Amino acid sequence: MLHHLSLGVKNLAAAGEFYDALIGALGFRRVFEDSSAIGYGLVDGKDLLCLKLRADAAPPGAGFHVAFAAANVAEVQTSHQRALAVGGRDNGAPGLRPHYGPHYYAAFLIDPDGHHIEVVINK
Repeated sequence: MLHHLSLGVKNLAAAGEFYDALIGALGFRRVFEDSSAIGYGLVDGKDLLCLKLRADAAPPGAGFHVAFAAANVAEVQTSHQRALAVGGRDNGAPGLRPHYGPHYYAAFLIDPDGHHIEVVINK
C-alpha cells in the first residue's frame, strides 16, 4: 500500500545514526544520502524510508507511530538495543504484548526528533 515514508528531522546526523542502528539490525541500509536527506531501503536509489532535514520538523501528534517489521525476536531485541546505544529513548522494552495477540512481540522507542517507533514480529 505505501510506496515510502518520509520523516522530517531537525538534526540529520543524529537521526541518521539512530536509523542506521535501528533498521540496520533489520537488514536495511542507506540507499542514498545528500546534505538534506538520507534514504533507507534495500536497493540503491530506491528508498522506503526517507529522513528529510527540516528546521521546523515536529513529530505527528498522539496516536501516530511507525512500526518496522522484524523477521524474528532477536531482530526486535537487537534493533532496540542498538537504537538506545545511539540516543534513542526507551518507550517499551522488548517483550510479548498479549493484548495485541498471543505472538505479538515488540519494542517501542522514541527517536531523536520525538517520532514514536515500534519494531515488531507477530507470528
